[in-house]
Amino acid sequence: MFRRMLFAFALVCLAKLAAAQSLSERLMPLISAHEGDVAVAVKHLKTGESFSHKADEAMPTASLIKLPVMVEAYRQASEGKIDLKTMVTFDDDDKTPGSGILSTQFSSGATFTLRDAIRLMIAYSDNSATNLVVEKIGLPATTELMDKLGLPNTRLHAFVFRPMSSIAPERSKKFGLGSTTASEMIRLVEMIQGKKIVTPEACDAMLDHLRHCEDKRLSKLLPAGVKVAHKTGSVAVVRTDAGLIEAKSGPIAICVLTNNNKDQRWSDENAGEVLTSKIARAVYEHFEGSAGDSTKQPSELKKGAEGQLVQAVQRTLNARMSPSPNLSEDGDFGPATESAVRAFQVAQKLTVSGVVNAETFKALGPLLFDDAKQPSPEEINSATLSRESRESLEGPPLTTCKAWAIADATTGKLLWGKKEGDRLDIASTTKMMTAYIVCQLAKDDPGVLNEIVTFSEAADKTSGSTADVRTGEKVSVGELLYGLLLPSGNDAAAAFAEHFGDRFASQESGVRSQASGGDRGQGTENRRQGSAAGFVAEMNRRAGELEMKDTHYENPHGLPAAGHQSSARDLVKLAFAAMGNPLFRKCVGTRQHGAKVTGESGYERNVVWKNTNKLLGIEGYSGVKTGTTTAAGACLVSWGEREGRELIVVVLGATHTDARYVDARNLFRWAWGQKP
Repeated sequence: MFRRMLFAFALVCLAKLAAAQSLSERLMPLISAHEGDVAVAVKHLKTGESFSHKADEAMPTASLIKLPVMVEAYRQASEGKIDLKTMVTFDDDDKTPGSGILSTQFSSGATFTLRDAIRLMIAYSDNSATNLVVEKIGLPATTELMDKLGLPNTRLHAFVFRPMSSIAPERSKKFGLGSTTASEMIRLVEMIQGKKIVTPEACDAMLDHLRHCEDKRLSKLLPAGVKVAHKTGSVAVVRTDAGLIEAKSGPIAICVLTNNNKDQRWSDENAGEVLTSKIARAVYEHFEGSAGDSTKQPSELKKGAEGQLVQAVQRTLNARMSPSPNLSEDGDFGPATESAVRAFQVAQKLTVSGVVNAETFKALGPLLFDDAKQPSPEEINSATLSRESRESLEGPPLTTCKAWAIADATTGKLLWGKKEGDRLDIASTTKMMTAYIVCQLAKDDPGVLNEIVTFSEAADKTSGSTADVRTGEKVSVGELLYGLLLPSGNDAAAAFAEHFGDRFASQESGVRSQASGGDRGQGTENRRQGSAAGFVAEMNRRAGELEMKDTHYENPHGLPAAGHQSSARDLVKLAFAAMGNPLFRKCVGTRQHGAKVTGESGYERNVVWKNTNKLLGIEGYSGVKTGTTTAAGACLVSWGEREGRELIVVVLGATHTDARYVDARNLFRWAWGQKP
């Protein structure tokens, strides 16, 4: 008997070990492939099965720290220290850049309850609402509670976008707004789910807030109808997420922290966010099965069912009923779906039950599992698909990009191209014109380089790639050129537009400011916008001067905007002109540059800017500018020399970041092989 018991125990242990290894095998390839630092913790709260990777290493939280802030707010409310029904007022002074809707959608003087401020803080990650909540509970309170809970690395350092308010300056330098570990976040989420913190009612309320998080990265790749309760965080190099996947087998606590991410794009394709989605899917499939559903489809669907099949039925009812019931296609079979099924059964003269059975499935016809209506098998099978002619063995190499151009760098003459005249989005290659204007000003008056640019809040909150200069900080024009061109700082472009814009006649107002030199960028929001508009007008004037007929600028940085486009042949003209300026040529050929910025209170800090142009690491290449947005794809304007022959190569709309370099090098290689 003892041997049998021992054998059974061994089997259980082996089964648990195999499952743990299986989860590790699912997650480690994803983690290892990510270009950045990753910490992960996972725990099935019913079975106890878990996974961890660097889960005890302190990492930046970004807005994830708002989850502990919520916990402290509900703790104080449960003890009567604050009242969640208290009205708070949102004023102009409370406006904060970054995520949220208060600063952009609400008027000054708007009032709402403290409870609603917490909802905005969690659902929309609203920075202004967060500061209103923190003002009520006190800045040190969140960290003090986390210490009491045995979570010493989970700390709130400052008000959002108020760096001078930091109560832990050294930690702020290292971690930013807040810090935590993956394991501590799992423990906090587990306490909320188990109603072991504050009160059961408070835990229910907090879970409700977390279920309304608008950022869907944790649930993006999960089957329809799977509920999640979580909070995310995002700054340029950081993407974080922690919460619960409410699976059928039981709640799964999950935390993914990433830092020093190579991909800093503000898009759904951001590698840190995609990693989070993939980890969540892998975890869900491990515990629930690869499809998230039973391999055997149910014979009927009724109220309470959920999943992809329910979602397909909802989509099909919406498409085929007139009038459409306008069901939410969320995969939850609730009262609204039941009513729609009944109405469909009445219209089709079926037995009215509100249950989707075999008879109703047949009447519905082929279900719409995708947003778009799928053609019938007959249409697909009878269609004739065209084929391109085989590629020629002559001429330039095949490329992934939408358009390209090659020019003689000594004359600027266009030599070869493909769709070189097509007007396309150009992303941060826009900054070539921004820098060209500044460098030309400095050519006429070298004193321009010593002028001091003070960063406004508007410049600081410009989204996307950044020079990492903060509101109120100062840096010279000469230094900021490197912050514009090397890391491709959108904030630097906005700051230059504000600083220099009022020196040019605004095409909108026809007014020229007589301001000159000095410390600029300090006026009202209207003046900043007017200055920026004046600078953009000058960009377009210079484009006309260079006969860039395919080009129109809407901003100084290249973030997507209607009408903001150029062509490969026009960018050749701009590169040729700009590289004729020695200062411009020096900046774009620099691989890294260190500088000092000065804060409002007189402090100094060092910054390091690294060039995004990978070709500079290869002998013979000396510029000029990269650019990437979802709309533009991967773009590159490059300058290369071989055996005394200099060429300009422009690549627009390559399929991904590395592809633009492959395209450019293949074009250079081919062009250098042609006769001059």
